[in-house]
Amino acid sequence: MTDPIRFFLNDVEVSAEPGETIWQVADRQGIEIPHLCWLPKPGYRADGNCRACMVEIEGERVLAASCVRKPAPGIKVQTASERARFSRKMVFELLVGDQPTRAAAHDPNSRFWQWADALGVEDSRFPRHAPPAPDRSHPAMAVQLDACIQCNLCVRACREVQVNDVIGMAARGYHEKIIFDFDDPMGNSTCVACGECVQACPTGALMPASLVDANGVYANAPEREVESVCPYCGVGCQLTYRIRDDRIVAVDGRDGPANHNRLCVKGRFGFDYVAHPDRLTEPLLRKEGVSKHDIDIDPANPYTHFRKASWEEALDRAAAGLKRIRDRDGRRALAGFGSAKGSNEEAYLFQKLVRTGFGSNNVDHCTRLCHASSVAALMEGIGSGAVTAPFTAAADADVIIIIGARPTDNHPVAATFFKQAAKRGAKLIVMDPRGQVMARYATHMLRFKPARDVAMLNALLHTIIEEGLYDRQYVQAHTEDFEKLREHVRDYAPEKMAGTCGIEAGTLRHIARTYARGEAAIIFWGMGISQHVHGTDNARCLIALALVTGQIGRPGTGLHPLRGQNNVQGASDAGLIPMVYPDYQSVNDPKVRGSFEALWQAGLDDKPGLTVVEIMDAIHAGEINGMYIMGENPAMSDPDVTHAREALAKLEHLVVQDLFLTETAKYADVVLPASAWPEKDGTVTNTNRQVQLGRTALPLPGNARQDWWIIQEIARRIGLDWSYTHPRDVFAEMKLAMPSLNGITWERLEREHSVTYPCDSETEPGHDIVFGDGFPTASGRGRLVPAAIVPPAEEPDDEYPMVLTTGRQLEHWHTGAMTRRASVLDELEPEAVASFAPAELRRLGIAAGDRVRVTTRRGTIELKARSDSAVAPGQVFIPFCYAEAAANVLTNPQLDPFGKIPEFKFCAARVEPAVIAAE
Repeated sequence: MTDPIRFFLNDVEVSAEPGETIWQVADRQGIEIPHLCWLPKPGYRADGNCRACMVEIEGERVLAASCVRKPAPGIKVQTASERARFSRKMVFELLVGDQPTRAAAHDPNSRFWQWADALGVEDSRFPRHAPPAPDRSHPAMAVQLDACIQCNLCVRACREVQVNDVIGMAARGYHEKIIFDFDDPMGNSTCVACGECVQACPTGALMPASLVDANGVYANAPEREVESVCPYCGVGCQLTYRIRDDRIVAVDGRDGPANHNRLCVKGRFGFDYVAHPDRLTEPLLRKEGVSKHDIDIDPANPYTHFRKASWEEALDRAAAGLKRIRDRDGRRALAGFGSAKGSNEEAYLFQKLVRTGFGSNNVDHCTRLCHASSVAALMEGIGSGAVTAPFTAAADADVIIIIGARPTDNHPVAATFFKQAAKRGAKLIVMDPRGQVMARYATHMLRFKPARDVAMLNALLHTIIEEGLYDRQYVQAHTEDFEKLREHVRDYAPEKMAGTCGIEAGTLRHIARTYARGEAAIIFWGMGISQHVHGTDNARCLIALALVTGQIGRPGTGLHPLRGQNNVQGASDAGLIPMVYPDYQSVNDPKVRGSFEALWQAGLDDKPGLTVVEIMDAIHAGEINGMYIMGENPAMSDPDVTHAREALAKLEHLVVQDLFLTETAKYADVVLPASAWPEKDGTVTNTNRQVQLGRTALPLPGNARQDWWIIQEIARRIGLDWSYTHPRDVFAEMKLAMPSLNGITWERLEREHSVTYPCDSETEPGHDIVFGDGFPTASGRGRLVPAAIVPPAEEPDDEYPMVLTTGRQLEHWHTGAMTRRASVLDELEPEAVASFAPAELRRLGIAAGDRVRVTTRRGTIELKARSDSAVAPGQVFIPFCYAEAAANVLTNPQLDPFGKIPEFKFCAARVEPAVIAAE
């Protein structure tokens, strides 16, 4: 049935759309009906078990639960009849009888108590039973089942919305209760601390631990709320800060286009870093005579090596050093690293400063260390470095490939959409050398040999082309160089590649057929694809798979590199890249360069600048003598980080702008205290191409300053006439430089919070799915680029027999500067670990928890061993966020020749017990 259903609601004729319930129709009409087990938020289904929403239907013997009852034509519904009101009051009186008293309520402002107040229920005639013991085993959440009404919202939140499958119901009758896993304490369960259950709970049975005291009594009641965006990964979750005494005491998810109210552990519980005692609140200058090789500095007490300075002195010193080197050694003797964790406006200003003030294109940021090879391949193949479809397009796909990505760790909210798609019946194909949680939902898990992606992907292309599974019409109309690709992949039959990639030929052929025959198939990939010397070739293969099958430009199809940091897409769009201006316009193109010279009223360098790793090499070569680093931490994030640290120590002049005295800031001559994300206004662009607005929620601590203001003050002191008064002024200029921002204004973002680019006008929504009718290339076609097998830069041997790979953890972000200062996150993962297959630990004679020494040709670190069946024998995985055991001491700085990205995901290593190794 598709026609509206006409019926009577409180004696007024109304219409219900197909599938709507009585409650939903009443809500549209502005009629309030109490509800507890029904949460009218995206992803939640009605259950009808609490009976708080009962309504009377004429002619029916019993009342109906309006949250699940759908109207029939002509029925007459009374939402506030005497029977309905009496029933509701009785339900609430019964429930109040099993609640703590209002004075001792865990959340006296919960939805339960708000409805009880509305119904006039203050107490209960029924005796209270002995309450169950509270569970405070989790550092982030308080479990207080004396307030539980068994509405099952937390179960649905966990199983159906976040799809984590931790919470369930156990026992029967009076003894029935919610449990975690097999009735484990929450802190000992497999809970990933997304907090969806906390946000869903209507009574206070599940609460953020920050909002109750040790006895479970409500404390730290928020005084105000501010809407913003999460500052961690590229998903771009919208959220609400709940604030008391200018401190964030809790965070809720909002219904943003990327998260639909969902958050992960970092977004919900990772915000007290802004108030950490290590925060920089005064400008610092290195003391005279203190060597840059002496970095044994306590971030909480930098005054052993630095002294406080006024802003005037610090800015004068910072700018004078940069200006001196530029004027003495030439414009290419300076370089700058901007930040993917700041705003678009800050990224734009920073690259403009380097290009117009320093005089070169030596500007880069962390995209060089994550998806530079993906962007290189996408620009080459389809003329755009952004995704062709959002990750929410998984809802429309019947085949989903996830390769070289661990979304449950790195993009947890995006992972919920993939898991939901798999539960609905989509075929989920996961490809990764390591096992992962997503394999639980996959139809196929291909654990191929590390760094053998091209062999596997070419075998898929061979099958598709050889068996005629490619889309001939699409190939003819929208691609070029197909015959070159066809000829190239002739030599990559699955039977020949099986031994190389470690996947059986029959499986390879089945996967190829499944993808090619899908009505709508989409590919997601992560840094397991990009962080190789052949990363660009990996991405070329994925692009070819989508192009030859026509799986692009339609709902449920496309190519999506899952971007890492919250604004790595936006920072790249804004020009924090050495070879392109904003919107990826080439610095080599005289016409493009001329337009930017006219806009910026400055002459510009005609040569591409150096990338992150190349800049460190240039410092060692004596070609770069000064740097300005804003919000980046190359002393932790660069490969072969000892080499990078030696470069930083060698610099004549280093200016660092950051929140904390990071490992990089310890090498600085001038340290400038900056603003954290909750302390600023600005836009960010997530992995879905959604431009979103962040708003100031907290005052700056001490004498810290806004990042855009600091950049401008340095620009003025080196000779630039800048006069921005607010980030909106910068955004207005960005629109002149960036066609991608057409249709998006600051005022629109203030109203709508998020707008997707490209956008045709200020009154129309942006395009989630792009390239349905061609590509922004010279020919309008997608280019098919063959990729040959390129071995890793370093293979295991007798001396270094294992493969080391690095990455992130769910609880920590990037180099840990923020998350290791977030109390909950650091309590969940407090120390550095190296993960091994259980069989590998037995072979090495090492027990989980023992200290091990991991050595490569570049260095050695010591840390604890962890048993992890997801890691294959012969491999070791180390997260790179721990300064005390920096994984990048070990990694190989060899670069992909196209994307200039280091090979973080593969190098040869040796592992031995630390005690034995020390003898």
